[in-house]
Amino acid sequence: MWGRNVLCCFLVLCLWACLNAVPVAVDKTKVSPEELEPPKSADTGLHYDRYLREVVDFLEKDPHFRDKLHNTDMEDIKVGKLAKELDFVSHHVRTQLDELKRQEVNRLRTLIKVKQDLDGENGMTVDHQGLLKQFEHLNHMNPHTFEVDDLDRLIKSATNDLENFDKDQHEEFKKYEMMKEHERRERLKTLDEEARKKEEEHYEEMKKKHAEHPKVNHPGSQDQLKKVWEETDGLDPSDFNTKTFFNLHDTNGDGYFDEQELEALFTKELEKIYDPTQEEDDMVEMEEERLRMREHVMNEVDTNKDRLVSLDEFIAATNKKDFVQQDGWETLEQNPIYTEEELREFEEHLIREEQNLNQKTNDLLRQREELETQQQELNAQKIQLQQAVEHMERLKSQKAEPPVQAKVNAVPSAMMILPGDSQSLAQVHQQDLPAHS
Repeated sequence: MWGRNVLCCFLVLCLWACLNAVPVAVDKTKVSPEELEPPKSADTGLHYDRYLREVVDFLEKDPHFRDKLHNTDMEDIKVGKLAKELDFVSHHVRTQLDELKRQEVNRLRTLIKVKQDLDGENGMTVDHQGLLKQFEHLNHMNPHTFEVDDLDRLIKSATNDLENFDKDQHEEFKKYEMMKEHERRERLKTLDEEARKKEEEHYEEMKKKHAEHPKVNHPGSQDQLKKVWEETDGLDPSDFNTKTFFNLHDTNGDGYFDEQELEALFTKELEKIYDPTQEEDDMVEMEEERLRMREHVMNEVDTNKDRLVSLDEFIAATNKKDFVQQDGWETLEQNPIYTEEELREFEEHLIREEQNLNQKTNDLLRQREELETQQQELNAQKIQLQQAVEHMERLKSQKAEPPVQAKVNAVPSAMMILPGDSQSLAQVHQQDLPAHS
């Protein structure tokens, strides 16, 4: 079963956290076991996601490795103990892993070549071995076989990259918000005073409307969980039971809340703030809010930091004092994402990027003009060459024709004699007579 074991191996639990689609809480009494299986198409967001998941799939097919995986804890996996078990994997699986690695190395080489072409370095000699060093999820010095070191590198790279995934998401959201504000201000510059005033009033109205939402319960608090119990599960709030709640929302039945299952619990709270049909509500902001809620609960509840919430951890959290006594949740509009100084630096960065882009555009236009000039010169040379060839062909043809031979006969000469010139006619006639001895 995909479940806990594979998630633990490569922290593939983050596969679920990286999805944009959020699953609806499911009543397990109404679905078949097949429907409880997590989707196979989940994507970690890592550039080597396909390679990672294919390696996991093949290793899961080996009985020895699968057995070791089931009996190895997270810390042993992180320090590389599980990777050493690769030496005992069947020859058939090892052969398939070798082929996967060769395909991955070829993919990385293609990426390097594409980047080189985009940077205008096509035609230059590429040091693939040197450039492959930047990819730490495999041993580039041995591109042909999948070894223990490759599995160890893959585990450590995935662990590190997935742990930084949330941080990267926050940075991307911050850039998104600054770009949105930058574009708004640039648009205002194009308007006259009256239109600009109306636009500013509309903007403030939308901000105020968005902020006017019901109180948002603190994620992971009693009020928040009871709301899910009542509105999603359709159960009486007075009958709330921690263990029953956990079992209802552990949708893949592995005995843990992974990050996706946690995020599904916040849907009702998010619906208080965001409505996709309303102009003032931004769905990108909703996903950032969901991420913040999940991070908060994980920090509070996931005591062993394995990025999973066990039943014991969940029950322990609900027994804390602040489980009942929690203030409302401060939403994004109450927590500025960036400062004016950061926005100014971002805009300066945009200006530099635009200048670099314009410079590259001008360089390309100049290169195009130079190429067009060269093409015109080549076309002119081609025409001259064709004319020279035609001329040579004509000369050759003239030399091949035989010369016209002149013939001397009496008739034309006689015809040149005027009538009445009998003496000349007699002389000509005398010349035509044969000589006698």
